[in-house]
Amino acid sequence: MAYYLVDYENVRIHGLDGLSSLTQQDEVCIFYSDNADSLTFELHFILNEAKARISYQKVEIGTKNALDFQLSSYLGYLISQNSGNKDAEYFIVTADGGFSVPVSYWNKKDVAVKTVMDCTGKDEKAKNGQLFLEIENLIQEKEPVPMIAEIIQRCRSKQEVHNALIKEIKDSKRASEIYRAIRPLLADKQGRA
Repeated sequence: MAYYLVDYENVRIHGLDGLSSLTQQDEVCIFYSDNADSLTFELHFILNEAKARISYQKVEIGTKNALDFQLSSYLGYLISQNSGNKDAEYFIVTADGGFSVPVSYWNKKDVAVKTVMDCTGKDEKAKNGQLFLEIENLIQEKEPVPMIAEIIQRCRSKQEVHNALIKEIKDSKRASEIYRAIRPLLADKQGRA
């Protein structure tokens, strides 16, 4: 039995890739907010054809990381409901590096929790590890690396990356320095900043 907790605000429709391969024993819970609350016809068809049980959690927003907190709380709830079931696996479908904290916490308690990019269950740890190393090599420091990696994975354009760095770092000069350093990692992004 596998549980997929989808950070829809972060991964959108691509997070549901692989949904058709899940079974009736699997459960998918889609966490969404007012920031991401629409479905395409394509996604509607995918959800209707899925064998897995699908549920939805509308997130109360208003504070930073509101979705992350609510998804993490629900993960703990599911784990408590399945205590004693060593076959249960939990997948957080997200590109948000911040979920490494609850993943590490539960893994130390011998509970199988992973972050993945979609419902295929492919582990993103190796991919994220490589990105972390590349960022660290470019900026020559460790502390902001997870935040920068999350921004690179989340943002679709170079301008979005630049704006997100300014918002997170709160120092436009430092954000611009980091942006210039990580530009080689943004070749697949649209536009220019």
